Amino acid sequence: MISRRNIRVKVMQTLYTLATMEPGEQELNKRIGSNILNDKLARSLDLFTTTILYVTRVAQYSETDALQRASKYLPTSEDKSVSTKIAGNEYLWQILSNATFVSKVKDASLETFVDEEWIKKLYQQLAKTDEYLDYIAVQQRNPKTEKAIIQHIWENLMLNNEALLEFFSEELNGWEDDKEMTFMLMENFFKNNTKVNFLNLISGEKREYAHELLHTVMDKEDYCMELIQPKLINWDAERVALIDLLLLRMGVCELLYFPTIPTKVTINEYIEVAKMYSTPQSGQFVNGVLDNILKDLEKENLIRKQERVRKP
Repeated sequence: MISRRNIRVKVMQTLYTLATMEPGEQELNKRIGSNILNDKLARSLDLFTTTILYVTRVAQYSETDALQRASKYLPTSEDKSVSTKIAGNEYLWQILSNATFVSKVKDASLETFVDEEWIKKLYQQLAKTDEYLDYIAVQQRNPKTEKAIIQHIWENLMLNNEALLEFFSEELNGWEDDKEMTFMLMENFFKNNTKVNFLNLISGEKREYAHELLHTVMDKEDYCMELIQPKLINWDAERVALIDLLLLRMGVCELLYFPTIPTKVTINEYIEVAKMYSTPQSGQFVNGVLDNILKDLEKENLIRKQERVRKP
């Protein structure tokens, strides 16, 4: 479920946290870094699952709304005919029937982070949209439209809702740091959610890659800076944004020490992460520096790449 780009983001954030701490003995710093990285990964996965939980609760609120309106002292005909079709949405129930989702919500007490007023508000907004009115107007269920209306809740009612995202920033610990990763995870989720294991959203292979990347960047700092420094034309390391410098070090380490990751993939990935997490010019800056370093390393025949063999 978690992509290598997600991993790179978490390693970058961990390195950033370490850079703001008092320097200590290298092995101790590596242990601290590993703990920070594990905590950041766990927190990100909790935030992602909480976001999914919000989506499901908004869809389920149709039953609450129907019951409340039908229970009025003098309900109107409209009150008596509120559609609850979305509460039985097949795509919704694929999520709710996922035992790992249920366990994750329970084990991490994620229900405590759900605000009922926001669920009601989002449902009321949903009920007025053309997409929802078109959805409930059709009796039969279609897998494509079942998924589309649930995705509509996230993409059109939550993702673009500044007030909701501000609420998340205030109430969900770590949201501000991890929101971009959550957005990426949500995008991946709607591409292929049917077999998501919410208790194991990161494979052992990717967790190993995360820690290996973190430790390599820490171990090879001096050598990487020897390669990076000459490429900072008209800049010195102290004037370069810290995130850009960390991404350059990570990129150089991948070029040199991760033989199964193609050089083009490495450079493209760090360009995208730089665009997302640093300055508007950072993508172009990271691209130029890594590309120049790669050319030098290739001339010296220091790049050794091999085909990646997937573990069974």
